Amino acid sequence: VQLQASGGGSAQTGGSMRLSCEVSGLTFADYAIGWFRQAPGKERDGVSCVSKNGRTYYSDSVKGRFTIFRDDTKNTVYLQMNSLKPEDTAVYICAAGLTPGLWVPLYGYWGQGTLVTVSS
Repeated sequence: VQLQASGGGSAQTGGSMRLSCEVSGLTFADYAIGWFRQAPGKERDGVSCVSKNGRTYYSDSVKGRFTIFRDDTKNTVYLQMNSLKPEDTAVYICAAGLTPGLWVPLYGYWGQGTLVTVSS
């Protein structure tokens, strides 16, 4: 199983960025895909998730700014991030699990992450 996150980089406050998570090695349509982030010295936190049926979940810190969606024809989940803030700076990691949610233990498969840096 592989989860390849991409699309990270640098942005200024108020900017936008789109992350992609391409999944292989499992039946994509059976899995929820979540995005997590980890800043230096901090715990890994759930950001957003999309269930196999397309239901979406967001943390309070990104609700209204981030949008998650999946394309089952491409085995890929996207995270559109708008109105970026310096506190969004972190490594963003995607994960696959059978139960949707923002809790780390729900996910059994993890990618390596992509760095997002937001400057003020």
